Amino acid sequence: MRTRAVTILFLVSIGLATVGCAPPASGRYYSRQEARVAWDVRYGKVMAVDEVVIEGQRTAVGRVGGGLIGYEAGRAVGDGSGRDIAGAVGAVAGAVAGQAIEERATREDAWQITVELDGGRTIAVVQAQDQDFAPGERVRVYTRRGGAARVAKF
Repeated sequence: MRTRAVTILFLVSIGLATVGCAPPASGRYYSRQEARVAWDVRYGKVMAVDEVVIEGQRTAVGRVGGGLIGYEAGRAVGDGSGRDIAGAVGAVAGAVAGQAIEERATREDAWQITVELDGGRTIAVVQAQDQDFAPGERVRVYTRRGGAARVAKF
Protein backbone atom coordinates (compact mmCIF):
# COMPACT_ATOMS: atom_id res chain seq x y z
CA MET A 1 0.00 0.00 0.00
CA ARG A 2 2.80 2.41 0.92
CA THR A 3 4.63 1.62 -2.34
CA ARG A 4 1.47 2.42 -4.30
CA ALA A 5 1.10 5.81 -2.61
CA VAL A 6 4.75 6.70 -3.28
CA THR A 7 4.38 5.67 -6.94
CA ILE A 8 1.26 7.81 -7.34
CA LEU A 9 2.94 10.81 -5.71
CA PHE A 10 5.96 10.37 -7.99
CA LEU A 11 3.82 10.21 -11.16
CA VAL A 12 1.73 13.22 -10.16
CA SER A 13 4.81 15.31 -9.38
CA ILE A 14 6.30 14.45 -12.79
CA GLY A 15 3.03 15.48 -14.46
CA LEU A 16 2.87 18.78 -12.59
CA ALA A 17 6.52 19.50 -13.35
CA THR A 18 5.84 18.90 -17.03
CA VAL A 19 2.90 21.32 -16.99
CA GLY A 20 5.04 23.93 -15.20
CA CYS A 21 7.71 23.68 -17.92
CA ALA A 22 5.46 24.73 -20.79
CA PRO A 23 6.97 27.59 -22.79
CA PRO A 24 5.53 31.02 -22.06
CA ALA A 25 3.19 32.82 -24.46
CA SER A 26 5.86 35.31 -25.44
CA GLY A 27 7.43 37.11 -28.35
CA ARG A 28 10.56 34.94 -28.28
CA TYR A 29 9.24 31.38 -27.80
CA TYR A 30 7.62 29.42 -30.61
CA SER A 31 5.78 26.10 -30.48
CA ARG A 32 6.72 23.40 -32.99
CA GLN A 33 3.52 24.17 -34.93
CA GLU A 34 4.54 27.83 -35.26
CA ALA A 35 8.02 27.10 -36.59
CA ARG A 36 8.60 27.12 -40.35
CA VAL A 37 5.31 28.95 -40.93
CA ALA A 38 5.16 32.39 -42.54
CA TRP A 39 4.19 35.35 -40.37
CA ASP A 40 3.10 38.74 -41.70
CA VAL A 41 5.37 41.48 -40.33
CA ARG A 42 4.23 45.01 -39.63
CA TYR A 43 6.00 47.86 -37.93
CA GLY A 44 4.69 50.25 -35.36
CA LYS A 45 5.20 52.26 -32.21
CA VAL A 46 4.37 51.18 -28.65
CA MET A 47 1.64 53.42 -27.24
CA ALA A 48 1.17 51.76 -23.83
CA VAL A 49 2.35 48.77 -21.81
CA ASP A 50 0.11 47.39 -19.07
CA GLU A 51 0.81 44.55 -16.66
CA VAL A 52 -1.71 41.69 -16.93
CA VAL A 53 -1.89 37.99 -16.00
CA ILE A 54 -2.37 35.04 -18.36
CA GLU A 55 -4.60 32.57 -16.54
CA GLY A 56 -3.18 29.16 -15.67
CA GLN A 57 -4.24 25.84 -17.08
CA ARG A 58 -6.71 23.45 -15.47
CA THR A 59 -6.14 20.03 -16.96
CA ALA A 60 -6.76 16.45 -15.90
CA VAL A 61 -3.22 16.30 -14.50
CA GLY A 62 -4.10 18.52 -11.54
CA ARG A 63 -7.57 17.09 -11.02
CA VAL A 64 -6.65 13.39 -11.27
CA GLY A 65 -3.32 13.78 -9.51
CA GLY A 66 -4.88 15.70 -6.63
CA GLY A 67 -7.72 13.19 -6.45
CA LEU A 68 -5.34 10.24 -6.21
CA ILE A 69 -3.27 11.90 -3.52
CA GLY A 70 -6.40 12.92 -1.61
CA TYR A 71 -7.80 9.38 -1.87
CA GLU A 72 -4.63 7.81 -0.49
CA ALA A 73 -4.37 10.41 2.27
CA GLY A 74 -8.02 9.90 3.23
CA ARG A 75 -7.64 6.12 3.37
CA ALA A 76 -4.54 6.49 5.52
CA VAL A 77 -6.53 8.51 8.08
CA GLY A 78 -9.59 6.26 8.28
CA ASP A 79 -9.85 2.67 9.40
CA GLY A 80 -12.31 -0.14 8.80
CA SER A 81 -15.31 0.83 6.70
CA GLY A 82 -14.50 4.49 7.37
CA ARG A 83 -11.42 4.15 5.17
CA ASP A 84 -13.54 4.04 2.01
CA ILE A 85 -15.57 7.09 3.03
CA ALA A 86 -12.45 8.99 4.07
CA GLY A 87 -10.84 8.00 0.76
CA ALA A 88 -13.82 9.30 -1.23
CA VAL A 89 -13.91 12.59 0.67
CA GLY A 90 -10.14 12.92 0.29
CA ALA A 91 -10.39 12.25 -3.46
CA VAL A 92 -12.92 15.05 -3.98
CA ALA A 93 -10.97 17.51 -1.82
CA GLY A 94 -7.71 16.50 -3.50
CA ALA A 95 -9.15 16.96 -6.99
CA VAL A 96 -10.32 20.49 -6.18
CA ALA A 97 -6.99 21.36 -4.53
CA GLY A 98 -5.01 19.77 -7.38
CA GLN A 99 -6.77 21.90 -9.99
CA ALA A 100 -6.20 25.07 -7.97
CA ILE A 101 -2.51 24.25 -7.49
CA GLU A 102 -2.06 23.53 -11.21
CA GLU A 103 -3.82 26.78 -12.18
CA ARG A 104 -1.59 28.83 -9.86
CA ALA A 105 1.59 27.04 -10.99
CA THR A 106 0.91 27.70 -14.69
CA ARG A 107 -0.26 31.32 -14.34
CA GLU A 108 2.02 33.87 -16.10
CA ASP A 109 2.78 37.53 -15.62
CA ALA A 110 2.31 39.24 -18.98
CA TRP A 111 2.23 42.55 -20.82
CA GLN A 112 -0.65 43.98 -22.79
CA ILE A 113 1.24 45.97 -25.42
CA THR A 114 -0.77 48.57 -27.31
CA VAL A 115 0.86 49.30 -30.67
CA GLU A 116 -0.02 51.92 -33.26
CA LEU A 117 0.87 50.28 -36.54
CA ASP A 118 2.36 52.32 -39.37
CA GLY A 119 -0.74 53.37 -41.24
CA GLY A 120 -2.72 54.34 -38.15
CA ARG A 121 -4.40 51.11 -36.98
CA THR A 122 -4.03 50.39 -33.24
CA ILE A 123 -3.86 46.85 -31.80
CA ALA A 124 -3.18 45.31 -28.40
CA VAL A 125 -1.21 42.07 -27.94
CA VAL A 126 -0.89 40.10 -24.70
CA GLN A 127 2.30 38.09 -24.23
CA ALA A 128 4.61 36.92 -21.43
CA GLN A 129 6.94 39.39 -19.75
CA ASP A 130 10.11 38.09 -21.40
CA GLN A 131 11.08 41.51 -22.80
CA ASP A 132 10.46 45.04 -21.59
CA PHE A 133 8.73 47.53 -23.85
CA ALA A 134 8.40 51.30 -23.46
CA PRO A 135 5.95 53.80 -24.94
CA GLY A 136 7.38 55.40 -28.05
CA GLU A 137 9.60 52.41 -28.87
CA ARG A 138 9.56 51.08 -32.46
CA VAL A 139 8.64 47.38 -32.70
CA ARG A 140 7.80 44.62 -35.15
CA VAL A 141 4.41 42.94 -34.91
CA TYR A 142 4.12 39.41 -36.29
CA THR A 143 0.60 38.29 -37.21
CA ARG A 144 -1.04 35.18 -38.67
CA ARG A 145 -4.50 34.14 -39.74
CA GLY A 146 -6.77 33.39 -36.86
CA GLY A 147 -5.55 36.39 -34.87
CA ALA A 148 -2.22 35.05 -33.57
CA ALA A 149 0.17 37.94 -32.93
CA ARG A 150 3.38 38.75 -31.11
CA VAL A 151 5.45 41.87 -30.55
CA ALA A 152 9.24 41.91 -30.83
CA LYS A 153 11.98 44.48 -30.47
CA PHE A 154 14.07 45.50 -33.44
